[in-house]
Amino acid sequence: MPEVRLRKMQVAIEDIFHEGGPTAPVPLRRVAVLAVIANPFAGRFVPDIQGFMGDLRPLGLDMAKRLVAAVGGADRVEGYGKGAIIGAGGELEHAALWHAPGGYAMRELVGGAKAIVPSTKKVGGVGARLDVPVTHINASYVRSHFDAMEVGINDAPHEDEMLLALVMTSGPRVHSRSGGLEVADIKGEDGLR
Repeated sequence: MPEVRLRKMQVAIEDIFHEGGPTAPVPLRRVAVLAVIANPFAGRFVPDIQGFMGDLRPLGLDMAKRLVAAVGGADRVEGYGKGAIIGAGGELEHAALWHAPGGYAMRELVGGAKAIVPSTKKVGGVGARLDVPVTHINASYVRSHFDAMEVGINDAPHEDEMLLALVMTSGPRVHSRSGGLEVADIKGEDGLR
């Protein structure tokens, strides 16, 4: 398969102290790592693209390590998500190649998290933005951790590029009070509850 050609990488850190209510004793930290790479399949239909997932694994691991460091360590990570924006010369299926390399890298670094890594993808032009969904790392039904982080880079993706995103958070929404399954009640059996 083709080599991964990286044009740029970005780390975005957001600390949320309050959302109009009282200031949280510990702010919620949302972190995104974005990578802009050449899309080796842009401009043509290629039937067999699955091999590129293996080529993306080292990039996924590098991005996940940067995320964990920016959150403050694996023990502080409570939420995660992933996404991709494919330049107009590509197709949506190219974004699906990011599922395994991005998701498994994050799960590995936070101790084999049980919940599936939520994902989103789209084809978009230069400067396109993406809302990356976030859920709890061990139980997708923990409502307090339903979140999202908007990501994007002003000069990406070019028509022949992919913008790949990984997101981690340090906890629940600052003023979570919507009920449902609480972190203390996670059973950890199926990644859902």
